[in-house]
Amino acid sequence: MRQILQDMAKGGTTIVESPSPSATKNNVLIHTTKSLISVGTERMLVDFGKANLIDKARSQPDKVKMVLEKVQTDGLMTTVDAVRSKLAQPLPLGYCNVGVVKEVGSGTDFFKVGDRVVSNGPHADIVRVGKNLVAKIPDSVSDEEAAFTVIGSIGLQGIRLVQPSIGECVVVIGVGLIGLLTVQMLRANGCRVLAVDFDQSKLDLAQKFGAEICNPGNGEDPIAAGISFSRGKGIDAVIITASTKSSDPVTQAARMSRKRGRIVLVGVTGLELSRADFYEKELSFQVSCSYGPGRYDSDYEDKGNDYPFAFVRWTEQRNFEAILDMMESGALDVKSLISHQFKFENAPQAYEILSTDKSALGILLSYESEWAARSKASVKLKEASDYGVSEPVMGFIGAGNYASRVLIPAFKNSGAKLHSIATSGGINGVIHGKKAGFENATTDTESLISDDKINTVAIVTQHNTHAQFVEKALDAGKNVFVEKPLAINYQELDSVKAAFEKAQASTKPKLMVGFNRRFSPQVQKMKSLLSTVNEPKTFIMTMNAGSIPADHWTQDISVGGGRIIGEACHFVDLMRYLSGSKIISIQARRMGDSHAVDITEDKAAIILGFEDGSLGTIHYYANGAASYPKERIEAFAAGKVLQLDNFIKLKGYGWKGFSKLNLWKQDKGQDACCKAFLESIEKGTTSPIPHDEIFEVARVSIEIAEQLRNQ
Repeated sequence: MRQILQDMAKGGTTIVESPSPSATKNNVLIHTTKSLISVGTERMLVDFGKANLIDKARSQPDKVKMVLEKVQTDGLMTTVDAVRSKLAQPLPLGYCNVGVVKEVGSGTDFFKVGDRVVSNGPHADIVRVGKNLVAKIPDSVSDEEAAFTVIGSIGLQGIRLVQPSIGECVVVIGVGLIGLLTVQMLRANGCRVLAVDFDQSKLDLAQKFGAEICNPGNGEDPIAAGISFSRGKGIDAVIITASTKSSDPVTQAARMSRKRGRIVLVGVTGLELSRADFYEKELSFQVSCSYGPGRYDSDYEDKGNDYPFAFVRWTEQRNFEAILDMMESGALDVKSLISHQFKFENAPQAYEILSTDKSALGILLSYESEWAARSKASVKLKEASDYGVSEPVMGFIGAGNYASRVLIPAFKNSGAKLHSIATSGGINGVIHGKKAGFENATTDTESLISDDKINTVAIVTQHNTHAQFVEKALDAGKNVFVEKPLAINYQELDSVKAAFEKAQASTKPKLMVGFNRRFSPQVQKMKSLLSTVNEPKTFIMTMNAGSIPADHWTQDISVGGGRIIGEACHFVDLMRYLSGSKIISIQARRMGDSHAVDITEDKAAIILGFEDGSLGTIHYYANGAASYPKERIEAFAAGKVLQLDNFIKLKGYGWKGFSKLNLWKQDKGQDACCKAFLESIEKGTTSPIPHDEIFEVARVSIEIAEQLRNQ
């Protein structure tokens, strides 16, 4: 398949070939026929990509604040690397897609192969979209018309929020694509409409659709025009569909409104509000969220759980259907909004027009079905290499943020031969596979695992898939590196252990979990100092974990396993390593239940007892300030103390010949961890982390979570 990507670092817009995705649960796979470029949103993204670093920073002051906080906690160089990595990730463009259903996943009974549908899929010849973001197209509505459905639903949601009634006076400020559709829908709703814009050609279209018009660029006063339009009584409602940094549209909307008028912001404007303007008239102001109820709700969009029809009449999908119904009845004229049409392969020319022609409206892309039919599950990224007999040849499953930014570069820097990278959607594998130097990108995980050229598999996927991928890779005789956790429950852990023991009886593959912190240079120094102490130690490990929303997948026990299993396991392993002794007792206490806190499991104190008498406490807290250092490790032994702050500064108290070991750049041991694993494969030495410790830490982490959940 082919997809359009926007380079957010340098500004280029390109078409990239990638493996085609397969239909998964609650998803629909669609062969695209048409897609519509969203002039406002996509122009903003393209312009941002072309801007220099200073202008990028100026346009996102909230992000700058986050960067400065990260500098304080993680250091300058670590932060610079993170920012560069973020900007280096191209962004898929588009969300107005029309096509034909190619395949449906389980739980998707409403759609059938061959259905013509609209969706919020990106600009690509094959898209995979959640079933609640797809709607069937009536026979009488053409593909070209249907391409305006999703963007039309944005305007429709703004109208639903403003709740207009027949005969009311409504002003639409900004009559670009969304604004012109909004004008038509308001007119169909029986409203009188005044359109305000600086572009006369767009105002002429608005006038054609039945609106009166006002052009401030010609010296006309929008406030006076609004008062006159309302016959001196004040405007009932204002919908702002403009895109500008200025706060003028909001100010004008407030001043032309009647008492208790309604203002809804659909577009993007400055928000410097005058209290007096709103206070004296008791105006209501609301910001509209995209296509309607369900937006950004993973239960609705990803898991396919619809809202009850009787209680939530209009959702994203039902708004799509309403727009299509209006097209079918003739109430919406979108053909007049088509200003340009391009073949998909000429998309870069379309984006040049987007940047240079501010009067552009509906820019349509047309797709050749033959290319989609030729799409395949794997794409070659570079020519194949020759491999030595003992060389680790790697296949990666997963290319998310941590894999692409940290783990893949760590393995590459350590000399790994990167063969194939598998992702569910395909495009991430191509983006990060090309950058790292992989030979192939694929969506066929089974073929990666079974490939004879690959002897080592890295698994960096959602936590509930780790165990099954580990088992399959072990059964295939592959060495396995799995990012923590190894498993999220006892059943998975037992299955992995059985698969490992079975494999040890034949091919003897290595199994490694990404407990990188024990390989950090400062932890290595701590280990060497503590090994000279022949008595029990005590540890305090504090993690300022940071808040993650309750609906994030890591918080879902069935998917992420919760943050104790998914992240605090790092500190269980680190304490196990520094103590050098088996864990024999576990006590855990979480924050008490509270109506004010959704998740309490990630605010916990964990006490571990060790066979040699050592004792340690892990403070895992997700309710701290982001500006506070994220991790602190303290070890007390024989009248001496070691204190490690955020893997940058290590201090020693009472140690003869040692007082500090500070780094210029944060080092959590990822490179050393990967290097040690690869060397053990190449040289045939023992695994860097003993297998019994891997399974011990996994079981203890699960037990901690079970204790916390049963309180």
